[in-house]
Amino acid sequence: MDCGRGEEGHYNEDNVVVSPGLPAGAHHTHAYAGNLSTDAASTDASLAAAATSCRGGDRSTYYWPVLRRTDRPGTRPHERAAGHGNTGRILPEAAVTVEYRGSPVSRVVPMPRFLRAVTGDAVAGTARDGGGVRARWGCSGTPDRSTTRYPRCPEGERITRTLVFPSCWNGLDTDSPDHRAHLGFPAENGVCPADSFPVPQLRIGLEYEVEPGTPVAVDSFPEQRHDPRTDHAMFVNAMTDEQMAAVVDCLNRGVRCRL
Repeated sequence: MDCGRGEEGHYNEDNVVVSPGLPAGAHHTHAYAGNLSTDAASTDASLAAAATSCRGGDRSTYYWPVLRRTDRPGTRPHERAAGHGNTGRILPEAAVTVEYRGSPVSRVVPMPRFLRAVTGDAVAGTARDGGGVRARWGCSGTPDRSTTRYPRCPEGERITRTLVFPSCWNGLDTDSPDHRAHLGFPAENGVCPADSFPVPQLRIGLEYEVEPGTPVAVDSFPEQRHDPRTDHAMFVNAMTDEQMAAVVDCLNRGVRCRL
């Protein structure tokens, strides 16, 4: 998917997946790709009718906490809106990659329209169980390596974030009370649990141009203290059934498509 790299400057402190209807419910700032209308008040109908940054017409919403450089003040309104210790200049994404992958062991079935999904653990810094951590930080020169810490990238390389979403759907629900139970991760070998169905696996890749030694921090809840392990992202599938069918067809045929 070619959904740009946030040129529209779509930011807010909302979280329509976790806190629908609650303005500033995230307590930190999110950056968006795809659907240009997404905020706390968004509904399935409003998302389906909105404009999008995705060149192929995908109206899905993809979003994640912003990354800031903390040695520069944030002077623009959206840089000062989050509060809760989230300060500094927001780093624009130098590249945003939105891609879907198939299953290594079986065919995938379509995601239902308006499926909600979350990856990562926004409270990983204080959680006793680290099982929800999905943070993958890295440097563009070594894409096969990742860490749960802020990386120290050499001159000429970009800081990267990779956000991989769960892809085993329970076959019934587009959401659940914890926004996770309806959609789980496959085992390391790619196999989904027996009572679930493999759907396309969403991966979001983010890149930032940062000089070596620049202090950076991901937005977080105040008690998380910008812990890099708290990196996370959310997604609402607003593709039409025809668009999703095209994604599934490409994946099940094992071909690379640009939709």
